[in-house]
Amino acid sequence: MSNQIKAQCVIFPELFSKPVVARFDQHHSSSDGGAILLKAADKRLGLTERLAECIDDRRDPAKIAHGISELIRQRVFAMACGYADCNDTARLANDPVHKLLVDRDPVNGTPLASQPTLSRFENSVGRKDLFRMGEALAEGVIARHRRRLGRKVRRITIDLDPTEDPTHGAQQLSFFNGHYDSWCYLPLLGFISFNDEPEQYLCTAILRPGNAPDKLAAIGVLRRLIKRLRKAFPGAHIRVRLDAGFAAPDIFNFLDEQPGVAYVVAMAKNPVLKRRSHRLMGTARRRSRESDHSERVYGECRYGAGTWPYKRRVIIKAEALRHPDREPRDNPRFVITNLQQSPRFIYERIYCARGDIENRIKELHLGLSLDRTSCPSFWANQFRVFLTAAAYVLMQELRLCAKHTSRARSQVWTLRDHLLKLGAYVKVSTRRIVLHLPISLPDINAWRRIAVSLGAGAG
Repeated sequence: MSNQIKAQCVIFPELFSKPVVARFDQHHSSSDGGAILLKAADKRLGLTERLAECIDDRRDPAKIAHGISELIRQRVFAMACGYADCNDTARLANDPVHKLLVDRDPVNGTPLASQPTLSRFENSVGRKDLFRMGEALAEGVIARHRRRLGRKVRRITIDLDPTEDPTHGAQQLSFFNGHYDSWCYLPLLGFISFNDEPEQYLCTAILRPGNAPDKLAAIGVLRRLIKRLRKAFPGAHIRVRLDAGFAAPDIFNFLDEQPGVAYVVAMAKNPVLKRRSHRLMGTARRRSRESDHSERVYGECRYGAGTWPYKRRVIIKAEALRHPDREPRDNPRFVITNLQQSPRFIYERIYCARGDIENRIKELHLGLSLDRTSCPSFWANQFRVFLTAAAYVLMQELRLCAKHTSRARSQVWTLRDHLLKLGAYVKVSTRRIVLHLPISLPDINAWRRIAVSLGAGAG
């Protein structure tokens, strides 16, 4: 036994009835055997290829060992498998499955790009490249669902929401934000959903300085999304849902100028709106005293701030909150809309549904480390955000393909643990490559169904 093998061996002499030896000597094996599903999902969407085409390769062709598309795939697939940092490539460079994912021979292929190569790549992407990548990400997501749904789309909902991305170094444009009480970036995330489907699909992710107002870049994002969605789904109604941070005159004016676009935008309370809700709050408090439970009453009014060209419809939710061992308190809420349905329907069935995007944002942070923006350069961090978004789009595609299985509504980290993180032995012959996966896989039926949905055949 060589010294190297001995160094990778541990023994549990008294743990069981016989000594147990754990030896790390299995060549051509990987702990990410199920990640072949990511490759199949990417082939269906053409996502990494779209992103690669956006980048102008300024390197000397005679010195290129790793193409742009290969570098992007290496990073996106690694992120989806839980490896958020370039440093992880030191352990993955010879992983047979990760080499297979970027179209290299899993056994005899040369190693993948090193950490210095990937770091130089992240810092070489320019602003024009990044703008094209943002366009390509949205186009790829919209094109996928146009093929999937075709003329069945009656309604498309656009949700925008900012999120905190804490910084911990000397990153460019990192500023202190009093609302979050941290030095941070404030990415703007955009999602689209179709008809009554529960999933919101990520389609844009714009990194912004830590002191950016919520509405920064919102009009540009909405303009491009609305244009593309109208072209892809000409007969669909478009609806925009926004939080109170977007309730600004220029946002409302832009939405009113878009023919056929409905909107539901929360509005922060102010003295005028509180006076308009006084009667409804009185009714809610009286009902709450009678029932000894929280009660809410809905109503509406016409409201126009001094900077508005005209008054708009305001939905009022007057809520009296009661909790055990606490004093009752008022909770009035306001929503600006151009929809015609009843106030209760608009608030409960339309506006409140936007809260589910918090689960999508949580997946991006906890499942794919969206906030791993540790590069000094702002534009390199924007590039990382796009790569993370691409990895999330692929994971959403796996979840879509898992429909009617036990993993249909699983979170990203559950999908990864149960479907991608599978021990695999890779065997290569002259005719084919075989991944030997564990027969005891608990989610084998879900894995096979996803694989078949992505184009695999029975073998």
